[in-house]
Amino acid sequence: MSATKRIVVFGGNGFLGSRICRAAVARNWDVTSVSRSGTPHWSSITSSPTPPSWSHKVTWSRGDIFHPPQWTALLHKADYVVHSLGILLEADYKGVLSGRQSPLSGLAKAFNPAKGAHSRNPLERVRDEEPGIEAAPPTSPAQLTYEMMNRDSTILLAKEAAREGVKAFGFVSAAGGAPVLPGRYLSTKREAEAVVAREFPEMRGVFFRPPFMYDRSRTVTMGMAAMVTAGSVFNGLTGGVLGGFLGAAGTKPLKADAVADAVVEALADESVKGPVEVPQLEELASRAWRKTML
Repeated sequence: MSATKRIVVFGGNGFLGSRICRAAVARNWDVTSVSRSGTPHWSSITSSPTPPSWSHKVTWSRGDIFHPPQWTALLHKADYVVHSLGILLEADYKGVLSGRQSPLSGLAKAFNPAKGAHSRNPLERVRDEEPGIEAAPPTSPAQLTYEMMNRDSTILLAKEAAREGVKAFGFVSAAGGAPVLPGRYLSTKREAEAVVAREFPEMRGVFFRPPFMYDRSRTVTMGMAAMVTAGSVFNGLTGGVLGGFLGAAGTKPLKADAVADAVVEALADESVKGPVEVPQLEELASRAWRKTML
């Protein structure tokens, strides 16, 4: 009988992260979630405020990604580590979705060319920082930039995971950017992928590139998914003539549960490495679903 696998999911109380935890629990893995708030606010990520039955099998830990001493001990003897943190807009994007903040305000912050200028080049920090040294954390929501959340936090986590001998590092990246998002959203994701692959070759890096994700529990995603699906169908009928312009909007959306299943299936398969694009995500999710039918 094989030993129980251990997975640590950073951002495990979020929309996708919680579903990755669910998929890992279904495989009887030992699951730990790390986030600043610990236990999820279930009403914001599911259709009910009541914790689902599987959630009681997850260790919900508190920790700030930019303060390694708060969470490095959790990586000890972990088989897999997943980075599922990030921001869609350089703003309180959860506030945008809930109506507390204007989407226009979020977009204005995202397209501000001055954002990210304070963030030191992570290519240098990877080599220079010593074990136990805390990264300079954001001190206000205005400092939550793409460079810090999409790129720097990923590299910081990968460095600590490699130091602990973690077998595989999963990073939730993104499919080609939709035109409504600034180029830095995707470029910082790609920078993180490149640094992790180059600097930590001893650790299998798996970079998931999902399209727009939806779930009925988050109603705002359903209407957006319908629009994205229409763009995908049009792109297919025209032979992808507008693929470069549509970006992720030209790729059919996937259900968040399917992406989560694909993440766990990929981590368990030692042959999966590097970027995982949408077709492979679908194949991995299908493979995971078939296993549940056996």
